[in-house]
Order: sequence, then structure tokens, then C-alpha cells
Amino acid sequence: MALFEALVVAHVITGAVGLTAFWGPIVTRKGAANHRKWGKAACYGFLGAGSLAIAMALLSLYGPEHRHPEVTDRALFDGLFGWMMLYLGVLTIGFVDYGLAVVKHSRKRQMLRAARYQGVIAAVVISGGYCGFYGFGVGHPLMVLVAFIGIAAMLIQQRYIWRSTDFPRGTHIGEHFRALIGMGISAYTAFLSVGLIRMVPEHVFNPAIWAGPSVIGVSLILYFTVKGKQRPASAKASGLHPHPQQVGDGLVERQ
Repeated sequence: MALFEALVVAHVITGAVGLTAFWGPIVTRKGAANHRKWGKAACYGFLGAGSLAIAMALLSLYGPEHRHPEVTDRALFDGLFGWMMLYLGVLTIGFVDYGLAVVKHSRKRQMLRAARYQGVIAAVVISGGYCGFYGFGVGHPLMVLVAFIGIAAMLIQQRYIWRSTDFPRGTHIGEHFRALIGMGISAYTAFLSVGLIRMVPEHVFNPAIWAGPSVIGVSLILYFTVKGKQRPASAKASGLHPHPQQVGDGLVERQ
């Protein structure tokens, strides 16, 4: 199918941009020009890869031919390369959208309650719910796990959006960071599903391989969360106070 192969090529190109640029914001000084440039490149790359993943998932489910006939368990194939791929594409877009929006609307988070943002979150929850339901039906716990993680992340975001009382200054930075790490987790997981079946098809349903991005991503979230909490405590103990515009691991708040 020429269309599917063209989508794969475009997915590889946009995904490679996102997967490479993803590490730039992590290793560069937070809030600096390079941090923002790498971040934009990663976001645009992942937006493209996520959109193409949705298109490939729909073709895998409803295309005129079966993709990868060497896979005999078609129900499981439809789950991982159809519903799970579709969900991961939506989840990637959802994380990118929220990660950028919390910075854009850091001074007025009520803007995130608009239908434009709530619709994206709802799409993630609905696609994740069906992914988990389908995974439970075919007996594949990985689909249930990734669905649970994504839905839980959306609920955490809603807590930030809808809480009536104000959060401490700089809370949006943590939201921004966790969302974009989540973007990397979902994108890496989805990207593996395209290349993995071509390189090592015997391990395409290996849950240890699919769970790798989640383990690394969650570890990064925990590491930087602990690091961010330790730095203000150290500054307070030494009698130093961070610059009013500098919060959370040196991220400069720029509107």
C-alpha cells in the first residue's frame, strides 16, 4: 500500500526530529534560548509524528489489506498497531498541547477550561479508555497499563486546571515539564511499534521492550522533581533567595 508506506516514511522523519530534539530541553539551561529552540523542534516533530501515527492506525484497522501478514494473532495486532497506536498518537498530541498551553496561560490558567483544550483532553481519555478496554478483552496487560497511565495524567492535569484556589507561583513549570516528558514517553512507545516489527519481529509483543520508555520517562520525572525540591531548600538554608523570575531548577519564566 503506497499510502501506508508514505505515511511510514513521513512518520520516521518527523519522529526522528522529535526523538532527537527531545533531549535538548532536558540537558540545556531551562528557560534559555537553546532550551526553547530545542523544545519547539521536539514539539513540532512529535505533533507531526502523532498525527501520522493516528493515520497509520486507522489504515491498519480499516485499510483494504492486512498489514504484516506474518503476524497471525490479528486481534492482538489490531490492538497494538490499531487502537493502541491511535491512542498513543492522540496522547502525544495531548501532552504537547497541554505542555505548551500551561506556559502560554501561566498567569490565567482558567483559559485551559475552554472547549479547545478540554476537547483534546477528552479525546485522550476516550481513546485511552477504549485502548484499555480492548487490551483487557484480548488479555494484553500492556494496553491496559498505558491506558491507565495516560488517563491518570489527564486527571492530574484537570486538577491543575479546575482547582478553585491558586497554586504556588511556578507550579505551571512542573506541569509543563511533566507534560513534555509524557510527550516523550508516548512518542517513543509509539515510534517503537513502527520500527520494532521491521527489525526484530519476534519481539514485537515483548512487554519489556514496550515498557522501556515509560520506565525511563517516569524515572526522569522523579529525578527532576526531587532535584527541584532540594534546590529551594538548599537556597533557604544558606540564606539565599532565587531571583523572582527564577523558579524550579532554574527555569526562567517568560511570558
